[in-house]
Amino acid sequence: MSEQYSDEFLKKVLTRTKRVAVVGVSMNPVRPSYYVARYLSLKGFDVVPVNPGHAGEVLFGCEVKASLRDIEGKVDMVDIFRRSDHVPPIVDEALECFPDLGTIWMQIGVEHAEAAEKARARGVDVIMNRCPKIEYQRLYGELRMGGFATGVISSKL
Repeated sequence: MSEQYSDEFLKKVLTRTKRVAVVGVSMNPVRPSYYVARYLSLKGFDVVPVNPGHAGEVLFGCEVKASLRDIEGKVDMVDIFRRSDHVPPIVDEALECFPDLGTIWMQIGVEHAEAAEKARARGVDVIMNRCPKIEYQRLYGELRMGGFATGVISSKL
């Protein structure tokens, strides 16, 4: 059974968050990690893309980082687009690199109870099996198309 989060809690997290590291971001515009990161950047979040396979490339005007260690400055939230079994080392790295980290957010289908407890023990809020884009849209009245607004914009052929 998935954890439950109050709307008040989710809104608090989204409101206080300014800079988001998106781990596992794709350069492919049809991938969820791409359009979630793009949506967050369009909403004013400072998005830092993280993907070792694309390190040094530019996405949404920001250089893609190989790892969380390569990010300079503060990060408020780490959004994880990786399989659940890859979560523990990402959480460990996030806790090591960002002493003031506010939130670990695991995307839909991503859950890891032990890593979540480790982060919570350090005072970090954890959200699992949810999408910040969907929650933002739901909480701020932007949902459409049967509940999901993909953020994908079609181009002229």
